[in-house]
Amino acid sequence: MNPLRTIVVEDERLPRLSLLQKLEDFRQEVEVIDSCDNYDSALQSILRHQPELLFLDIQLQGRDAIQLLNEVKQTHPLPHVIFTTAYADRKYLMSAIKLDAVDYLLKPIDKNELAAAIAKARQLYPEKTRTGTRNTRLSLRTANGKLFIDMADIAFITADGNYSHLHTFSCQEGILESLATMEQMIDPSVFLRVDRGTIINTRRVYKLNVKRRLCTLLSTDGTTLDVELSKTGIERLMRQL
Repeated sequence: MNPLRTIVVEDERLPRLSLLQKLEDFRQEVEVIDSCDNYDSALQSILRHQPELLFLDIQLQGRDAIQLLNEVKQTHPLPHVIFTTAYADRKYLMSAIKLDAVDYLLKPIDKNELAAAIAKARQLYPEKTRTGTRNTRLSLRTANGKLFIDMADIAFITADGNYSHLHTFSCQEGILESLATMEQMIDPSVFLRVDRGTIINTRRVYKLNVKRRLCTLLSTDGTTLDVELSKTGIERLMRQL
């Protein structure tokens, strides 16, 4: 099991050092690749390193961490986020929920709660086998329970706010994962996020109609499925395939 590449963002020195010290006991689960003490350095580090997990203080020297995440997601998929704060503020809690945060930890951070939050983050990533290949079977949250599906059976995925719709050649399922989360869970050598709202299984692409902005997917049994794309989406597929 590979550790999650992690960045710690905390503007106060002692809480930052305390968290970094506690994370030393979780080196098999997380690998701290950077720590930042202000908004600007955090933004640069996140965009540069594209971590899988982010420990993020809600307030960064008077600037808002929610704004930081909104700025990141303009150009990059968001990492999984564990918010840290000294205050049990409902407004920030609701913002964390809307951004699909893994957890919300109060400072000083309890080690047991830290362990539970890291465990939640790990569950959002498919495990890797001993040979280093990705586990192709996904376990995804739904409104009524869980959906278990092999990646090869996914034709395309579309965004629905903070959630997603997973499309196969025979059905559609609503899942409680954002499109950015799905992008991190699936195989990047097979799936391509063609625009802000759509991920395509490139191995199923059969035909592209640029004029009508249609992508036709083909299943192994000969079933076809047309997907309407944005101008950006169809152009990106044309370039990549």
